[in-house]
Amino acid sequence: MTGDRLPERVVPEAVAAPVMTTLDVVVVTYGRSDLVRECLSSLQAARPATPMTVMVVDNASPDDTPDVVGREFPWVELRRRPTNDGFAVANNAVLRDSTAKFVLLLNPDTRMEPGTLDHLIAVMEDNPDIGMIGCRLLTADGGMDHAAKRSIPTIRSAIAYFALRAVGRSGSAYLAPEVGDEDFADVDAINGAFMLVRGAALGEVGLLDETYWMYAEDLDWCVRFRAAGWRVVYDGSVIAHHLKGGSSDGPRRLRLNYHFHRSMAVFYRQHSRSGNPMIDGVAIAGIWSRFALTSLLNGMTRAVRKYERERA
Repeated sequence: MTGDRLPERVVPEAVAAPVMTTLDVVVVTYGRSDLVRECLSSLQAARPATPMTVMVVDNASPDDTPDVVGREFPWVELRRRPTNDGFAVANNAVLRDSTAKFVLLLNPDTRMEPGTLDHLIAVMEDNPDIGMIGCRLLTADGGMDHAAKRSIPTIRSAIAYFALRAVGRSGSAYLAPEVGDEDFADVDAINGAFMLVRGAALGEVGLLDETYWMYAEDLDWCVRFRAAGWRVVYDGSVIAHHLKGGSSDGPRRLRLNYHFHRSMAVFYRQHSRSGNPMIDGVAIAGIWSRFALTSLLNGMTRAVRKYERERA
């Protein structure tokens, strides 16, 4: 990935034109059965008026997650994968066969609120040009998850974002700051933790790009939806809760940190090239330099936490 070669985009063939019937909800899991239990319980309590099918795709969880789903949520369709092939591959396993009018991609570290799905489905019904829509996402402490509404990252916005973070300030250069938390607005991108997608748009745009193992596949999808003429909308009048990485607590481990930065590099090469080889080279080098630095810092943080636990 550090070279100049762009990985070949891996987008499976577009699904067939869907039969407009119902709502499919896809939840991809990997461990943390406690979070999955709370997610599915909240989804059941907030069941919309429209018929809904919920599918959990388990990416070879190392714990009892698939057993918990099968035992406690018999109304959920469980698909067990033998290996963890990433977020895009797991979602595509369901999206490929979906014939629903709407499909919701939902993270297992989310909590649904009653009325949210009914409201968003009604908005989609009233606005046939909306390809996907997201809602206001609240973090575990009740704060706003600003990634619920995003601008497409550029070199300038990335530099501003990380410069602000480096001095302890909140960097919002590519978090659509012009859109209020409770606004209704078209945005460049919404968060893959909660994406309500129109089946007809999915059939036209195609599945998630499997070049991305995890991270940035949602950004790429939003870019492709907009390029195909579909609106990407943020509706801040309704909410869901997002624990922000609850299924991978603490600093990113090396594998996740690698895939985060790899996805940044892939996205940059696919969508943000400047046309100047020198600038593009510096941008890619900056991404991998950040990977090296954050990997070191994350490792040190985990070591300190382990030491403190052992002394307690």
